[in-house]
Amino acid sequence: MNVSELQKLNDWLVDGGRPATSPSRFMAECCERMVAAGLPLWRVGVFVRTLHPEIYGRSFIWKPGVEVEVGKVHHDILESPDFHRSPLIIVFQQGVEVRARADDPQSGRFPIIDELRAEGVTDYVALPLPFLGGTVNATSCTTKQPGGFTDEQLAALRSLAKPLARVVEIFSLNRMAASLLDTYVGNSAGERIMGGQIRRGHTETMNAAIWLSDLRGFTALSDRLPAETVVDILNQYFDCQVTAINKHGGDVLKYMGDGLLAVFPIDEYVGDEQVVCSHVLEAAHESRASVASLNYPVGDTVERFRFGLALHVGRILYGNIGGGNRLDFTCIGPAVNLAARLEKIASQTNRTIVASEGFAGICRGRWSDLGEFPVAGFSKTARVYGLADETSEAQRA
Repeated sequence: MNVSELQKLNDWLVDGGRPATSPSRFMAECCERMVAAGLPLWRVGVFVRTLHPEIYGRSFIWKPGVEVEVGKVHHDILESPDFHRSPLIIVFQQGVEVRARADDPQSGRFPIIDELRAEGVTDYVALPLPFLGGTVNATSCTTKQPGGFTDEQLAALRSLAKPLARVVEIFSLNRMAASLLDTYVGNSAGERIMGGQIRRGHTETMNAAIWLSDLRGFTALSDRLPAETVVDILNQYFDCQVTAINKHGGDVLKYMGDGLLAVFPIDEYVGDEQVVCSHVLEAAHESRASVASLNYPVGDTVERFRFGLALHVGRILYGNIGGGNRLDFTCIGPAVNLAARLEKIASQTNRTIVASEGFAGICRGRWSDLGEFPVAGFSKTARVYGLADETSEAQRA
């Protein structure tokens, strides 16, 4: 063991692992320093549980001479028998070290040791990485050294676990903050908030395509079905749209009961109006098909659903609006107001998808003129367009 290099590594961890700015870069440099200090490592993993609606945890796997492998596991791993036979579950639940030597018959209770033995691994140790909030995460280290880790090497690994946990926790908290912001306010808004755009009045104008939709008959649905059923229906209904919106470059800003507000920014980083609006229209077609195929069994009947969608394009004011220390990152402006009015016109005309003259003019050749309509709050009437491939719902009925 190189005591001097080991101390340098410890000091580097205490200093926050600078200048590594990403988890992958930090992981690679940390493991390279461990090897330089005399630790005969073959494979090192760091496993961190997350606060995320879909992802249970993330893994970072290092091996000499290759890029750090970053992975993620979903919550359904908790149902996996292999996970419950992993050394990591013991570390997570009990916060204790687990060692498994390849030549120890007792190690057979862990399936992963058989896999590692086939690679020539002689020793495995999983160490707890306790976070300040009480959560215990884990790191695992393996070696191909004959006879496994020595007592001195194990002591060195244990001495590094606590400073390693502090740096991993910092990266984890930063990711958690970004993930929660993305989950609750959307990707673009989350990036702006993390970048310091947190004060009331911090706003900017942008040119964007606007998506505003709602579920037809939602009030009656809520009145006759149990609340838990309504929530489940809403989640499935929103899935029909959010997947398509995200796929085509949109950003979901807000859920308003059964309503959904999304924007598709138009700027030099995304493309021109025609490209963006074409993506919006593709997302609209996909959402329409998904909602049309959605059905929900309730007792002896099957519920089917319809939705209305208004598309517009224009300048919006995007940023922090609210009172006191309770803010909302949203968009406002006449363009948003018009989109909201158009969605009501979609209901009046029994259409699923309608567009403003501005949006239809950008995606030419795909619309039929529905005529001019008075718009509440606006001094002028608005010309509204429906998709040319869509007859009214009343006509289809």
